[in-house]
Amino acid sequence: MFGIDLQAEETPYKEYVLYFSLLAYVGEQYLSLRQYWKLCEPDPPKSLRDIDEVKKKFPNAQAYGKDRLKFRFVSESFVQLQTIAYLVFDLYPWLWIASGNWLAYAGYGEEYEITQSLVFTVLLSLLTWIMSLPLTLYNTFVIEERHGFNKMTLRLFFMDTLKGFLLAGVIGLPVVATVLQIIKWTGYNFYVYVWAFMLVFNFILITIYPTFIQPMFNKVDPLPDGQLRTEIEKLASSINFPLKQLYKIDGSTRSAHSNAYFYGFFKNKRIVLFDTLLDQVEREEILAIVGHELGHWALNHTVKVLVISQAQIFILFYVFSQFINNKALYESFGFTTMPVLIGLFLFQLIYAPVETVTTFLMNVLSRKHEFEADAYAKRLGFGAQLRSGLIKIQVKNLTNINNDDWFSKYHFSHPPLPERLNALEKTE
Repeated sequence: MFGIDLQAEETPYKEYVLYFSLLAYVGEQYLSLRQYWKLCEPDPPKSLRDIDEVKKKFPNAQAYGKDRLKFRFVSESFVQLQTIAYLVFDLYPWLWIASGNWLAYAGYGEEYEITQSLVFTVLLSLLTWIMSLPLTLYNTFVIEERHGFNKMTLRLFFMDTLKGFLLAGVIGLPVVATVLQIIKWTGYNFYVYVWAFMLVFNFILITIYPTFIQPMFNKVDPLPDGQLRTEIEKLASSINFPLKQLYKIDGSTRSAHSNAYFYGFFKNKRIVLFDTLLDQVEREEILAIVGHELGHWALNHTVKVLVISQAQIFILFYVFSQFINNKALYESFGFTTMPVLIGLFLFQLIYAPVETVTTFLMNVLSRKHEFEADAYAKRLGFGAQLRSGLIKIQVKNLTNINNDDWFSKYHFSHPPLPERLNALEKTE
């Protein structure tokens, strides 16, 4: 192999992962408990109590929030038990050996490490999906159904699942194989080449996703001609946003939740509006929401996030290069060989505390960007419309209005509604 040999047989890597996962689990359940207490309060925040729509739907939002939080506790507890079982009973090594046995039956030996890695990936993915299926079905067809959001049928659910597996096979497995081959080809400095490959792949994926992948799951049509389309095009032109196309997507076939976003590189931008959003708010409020999205572009938020995420990927692979030849890491988790994929997989387990911190910091940055985009929409003249639009979306989606400060700061990438409205009022 290659890389720095960090032999440290006394390092209890598995115990480290177990203890951190338990600590993280306990910490997150404490935050969830704080959030549950907020969801038991009978009244909305003072700043929203005089809004009729909020008062009317507040009990529904609290009930939906409680159901989601209870489900979160059950699902996270299940994942925690699953993590403990995998580690304590050495199920990852067992799955790797099983992958090798399958290949042996087909006449392939240990020299086909990349092929065995792909079989391992498929088996682990299938096992994870099967174990999580009951919870996924309950969330979609019980919780979301109970509160009026689910629009999916069982047939559509499993069709989407099948498409997801096919895409993972067509796109994901070749990417895994390529990364593993690059590591084997390029030696100690593999992290530079892997990062470059992932950068190119991400650009390609972002480019092809809306055109080739999303239409597999949703019907995407040009927004019909009319006043809304004309005004959006006029708004984009006024700030020199290079709008290439304006789309409407049938999100209502799967969920009553709403969304809007833009994508594309350089002079090739596209804006997508969910049909649920078009039904939930007025034309002027849609313009305000589009103005918010344009604010992300004008303030270079997407570029900043892209640069930061690529830096994170580079650092991840660089640090992994310092562990790839660490025999003690593999042995700690019950492996007798040192496959590259397993090394990366185990490294991600011990890298989890860093990922937790970076995710939190990215959420902090995301909330800052949301405040800035709101302020930008207000400068475009849509302050009142954005305020009313945000309230309607919050109410119709039954999004939590009462939020624990610690819970929201740790988990939320978007500021809670009271904070956004308060910031809008203070923005010049």
